[in-house]
Amino acid sequence: MGDKAAGEPTWPPREVCDGGQCVEIGKRGESVLIRSSAAEDGRYIALSRDEWRVFLAGVKNGDFDSF
Repeated sequence: MGDKAAGEPTWPPREVCDGGQCVEIGKRGESVLIRSSAAEDGRYIALSRDEWRVFLAGVKNGDFDSF
C-alpha cells in the first residue's frame, strides 16, 4: 500500500482483545478505516468522516441490535 507519505493506513497499536477477534479502527488521510484484527489479508472498509458519523449514530441508536 505504499509509504505513509503516499497514504498508507495507520492503525493503533494492537492490544489483546477478548477472543482475539476484534474490530480495529484506523485512518488514512481523511478516511476512517475499519478492519478485523483476525483478517490476515489486510482488507479494510474505508468511510468518509460523514459516513463514519452516520455509522456511529446508528450504533448509538441501536440500529444494528437485531443483527
